[in-house]
Amino acid sequence: MSQKIRIEDIDKNFSLNGVNKTDVEWFEFSDERFSLHGVYYDEGEGLFRRMPRKISETVNGGVDYLVMNTAGGRLRFSTDSPYVTIKCVEPVGGMMPHMPFSGSHGFALFEGVRFIKGYIPSIEQLTKDTNGEISFDGVVDFPERKMRELTLFFPLYHCVKQLYIGLQKGCTLQTAKPYTYQKPVVFYGSSITQGGCASTPGNDYIGLLSKWLDTDIVNLGFSGNARGEQTMCDYLADIDASVYVMDYDHNAPNPEHLENTHYNLYQTLRTKNPNTPIIMMSRPDYYDNADCNKRRAIVYDTYQKAKKNGDKLVAFIDGESFFEIGERNICTVDGCHPTNAGFFGMAKIVYPVLKKYLKKYGK
Repeated sequence: MSQKIRIEDIDKNFSLNGVNKTDVEWFEFSDERFSLHGVYYDEGEGLFRRMPRKISETVNGGVDYLVMNTAGGRLRFSTDSPYVTIKCVEPVGGMMPHMPFSGSHGFALFEGVRFIKGYIPSIEQLTKDTNGEISFDGVVDFPERKMRELTLFFPLYHCVKQLYIGLQKGCTLQTAKPYTYQKPVVFYGSSITQGGCASTPGNDYIGLLSKWLDTDIVNLGFSGNARGEQTMCDYLADIDASVYVMDYDHNAPNPEHLENTHYNLYQTLRTKNPNTPIIMMSRPDYYDNADCNKRRAIVYDTYQKAKKNGDKLVAFIDGESFFEIGERNICTVDGCHPTNAGFFGMAKIVYPVLKKYLKKYGK
């Protein structure tokens, strides 16, 4: 019988380190020195959410489930600990063939804009079902001890029930410096908006923009279920945003649905927020066919109509510009969902437009 070989046994760079520290002090995420962004903890349900159930359940069943995926969630803090550990509990499920566990289930630690390392469940942990839950831990060691401003990005395509942060006993834990732009940019859209299929949280285009522009964000991307329902439009309009990004072209079931809802979403946002910039985007995986061309025209028509009505706080971004034409094959995993390269291309195009608005209207 051949011996089973694990990749981490022959290449230590693939090892998923558990917490092997003997001097750890554990902190709950709710400690006042941590600042939580993009999600909130629902005490009644015992998990993190992106919007209240009383709203999500009135939109559609997909949204009601997907708001429990923690895309856009972040925990920020400052510490001089020589390592940062986490312990996490998640519900069982949510595995996808075209997205790595590091992005769907894992956490990612950043110092400023620099990626440090991810916390990723192993196959054994993912398949060890304990009363409908899985748990995993991990540690990130630093080469030297000094104060660091850190951001822990939450999983893009999974739920989180419990989270603890471990630091070396006696180390300093402080609140991170506030974002330059504390009023969030609010993104509404599809699975691409949610982050499928980035390799790690924070490498999706919204995560990249948050880091590059030092701005808070709210990710309301709903895989397959962003359809511009009036209840959703009203909820979005009630969020105190610095900028809105309308990115749901992909989830409109057909061009007719998009046409019936797109201008209405813009109008709902504008009526309640007369001085908030609105960016409208067409789908990134553009193909020169009747469906894509009609959808792009509908999004552009909303923009043109708004401009003709005197709205000077609107912008249109053509999704065809997101991926380098000669390199489109490396920009998606399946012809639709972006890779890290695809998300980087998206973020590069959105960045100057968003930066212009934040510098003038951000707070």
